[in-house]
Amino acid sequence: MTSIPAQASAPGVKVSPEALSKGRVIALLSLTVLLALVVYYLIGVDEGMTSVFGKTMVIHEWMHDTRHFLGFPCH
Repeated sequence: MTSIPAQASAPGVKVSPEALSKGRVIALLSLTVLLALVVYYLIGVDEGMTSVFGKTMVIHEWMHDTRHFLGFPCH
């Protein structure tokens, strides 16, 4: 078996400080957390009294199989 030495970085590739700035990281993490919470709400919480959509069960029925697959109780 031969071993291939790993390079620290590809030649000619440089990462600019703006690409990983603190503000950009905070913005991307905030957006990710917000989207994750919205998905979590739609899949796991939106039913019955806590429904944002009123008495309609459209979201509940639309996400029904996803709830079972992820282990959320819905009955």
